[in-house]
Amino acid sequence: MADTTKQTNPRLGEHAIVIGASLAGLFAARVLSDFYGRVTVIERDELPALGATRRAVPQGRHAHPLHAGGQRAIKQLFPGIVDDVIAAGGLPYRAGPDLRYTASGHRLPQLDSKAKFAIARRPLLEGVVLQRVRELPNVEIRERCGVVGLVSDRGRVAGVRTRDVVRNSLECTLRADLVVAASGRGGRVPAWLLSLGFEPPAEERVAVDVLYVSRRLRLQPGALAGAKLIADDARADRPRGMFMAKEDDGDRWTLTLQGYGRAHRPPTDDAGFNAFLATVADPDVVAAVQQAEPLGEIASHAFPAGLRRRYEKLRRFPEGLLVIGDALCSFNPVHGQGMSVAALEAMALWNCLRDGEHRLARRYFKAATVPVDHAWKLAKRSDLAKPYVTGPATPADRLFGRYLQRVLAVAEHDDVVARAFAMVVGMMSPPKRIMAPAIARRVLRPGATRGRALAPAPGVVAGSEAPANA
Repeated sequence: MADTTKQTNPRLGEHAIVIGASLAGLFAARVLSDFYGRVTVIERDELPALGATRRAVPQGRHAHPLHAGGQRAIKQLFPGIVDDVIAAGGLPYRAGPDLRYTASGHRLPQLDSKAKFAIARRPLLEGVVLQRVRELPNVEIRERCGVVGLVSDRGRVAGVRTRDVVRNSLECTLRADLVVAASGRGGRVPAWLLSLGFEPPAEERVAVDVLYVSRRLRLQPGALAGAKLIADDARADRPRGMFMAKEDDGDRWTLTLQGYGRAHRPPTDDAGFNAFLATVADPDVVAAVQQAEPLGEIASHAFPAGLRRRYEKLRRFPEGLLVIGDALCSFNPVHGQGMSVAALEAMALWNCLRDGEHRLARRYFKAATVPVDHAWKLAKRSDLAKPYVTGPATPADRLFGRYLQRVLAVAEHDDVVARAFAMVVGMMSPPKRIMAPAIARRVLRPGATRGRALAPAPGVVAGSEAPANA
């Protein structure tokens, strides 16, 4: 992957626009600042102070992992950002020894890793990235300003029409050489394409019906010593999971509970929250939470379905327009892929811009498909292996899903397989790595799983029936 700090980049135009100051939009603005004279980020909201949760980003109240591949991309976009995050209150983090991870009922070994980053609440990370973007001399962020449509010039997108959100004033036009839409899952790019005479992209959905609820806690000093991230995923006989992330040296943590389907929605009252936790967490985690001090109310967020828009398959697409982040593909948040994929898409954009503007949209969507495909197929096939998730599954999806479950069973006691899986789920290696002959032989050999069977999930009735104690 290219180092963005050691390149002489071509000047591709005078002005570029980014719609949306999400993390994806901020990553895009950083990339565009290398190739355009000035960059304008247009954002409907008033952006909060460092570490505060944005109204338009309700998922910011929940625990978020950042995969190793995403960490690497962010460090390339913003050299020195690890130190910035730690200075702002984050914690140094190493993906191996600081992580306790149980996947589909299999506790994976804590393999040491040389990759270092910082762990922090999403609002803190987003705030540090925003500060770095604000420091770029050729980037302007216009807050409380909405985009109501695109400007077209002979079939090419040549800017946007905006409206002042506070005054609800009349539209004004901003011209640009390139517009990048980081407008989120609900963005209006498909409708805008129709208005310009282009077909919208086909969509692919995987219905997961996930609800996740979170609470910030202050644990007793020394509780869960050594861990900074603890995850226990949903599995076939238990449609629920948990993720817990340490925030700082003050023993503050964010605990997120996840449930698939109406019968397994995590409760938002204190007693129900703790009872639900007892069905998914190890005893030491349950004890630590019971003795913890709650910090604020329990927050909830529903996610009905993963959604992928197949822009790369369109035969016609206007020059001067690109799409990034959740506007391109939004993932089941249980897998924690969104921030990492957005950073990798931004690096794909940087590499495409380095090669000039010719057929930019086609080249970019093809390049962005690599990290999107990686995350989408891994999440989709993992989800569809669970009987309570519905969606179109090909024979390849079903076969890979079964193979993945065996990978996890073997990885529990085979460090070679566990490391290969960690590289794939961390978006450092493509999914085909766990199917390479050397790994497949270890996964498929007779007795490789050592006859391990999942213990019944505590307090949960298998399938879609109601939990026994929550």
